Amino acid sequence: MAKTDVPTNVPQTAAEPVLQTLAAPGPTLMKFRDKVFTSRLLILPETERSLPVAKAMVEVPSADSEAIRFLKAHDDFELLKE
Repeated sequence: MAKTDVPTNVPQTAAEPVLQTLAAPGPTLMKFRDKVFTSRLLILPETERSLPVAKAMVEVPSADSEAIRFLKAHDDFELLKE
């Protein structure tokens, strides 16, 4: 039986403890359903930012007042309750 040589220049380390980090909760998202299109790109008129619609859904942070105002002002979008 042949002996397999292990390179001696590769340091072997002991198992290091895994540190668990608590993920900070992300921003709360508000979900809107696009009642007309399944995919499109919305451009907000005030800042010209874009909001992508995918699978008839668009999600915006609850702190994004400009996007929420825009979506609530148009009948194409319906706020989903969760």
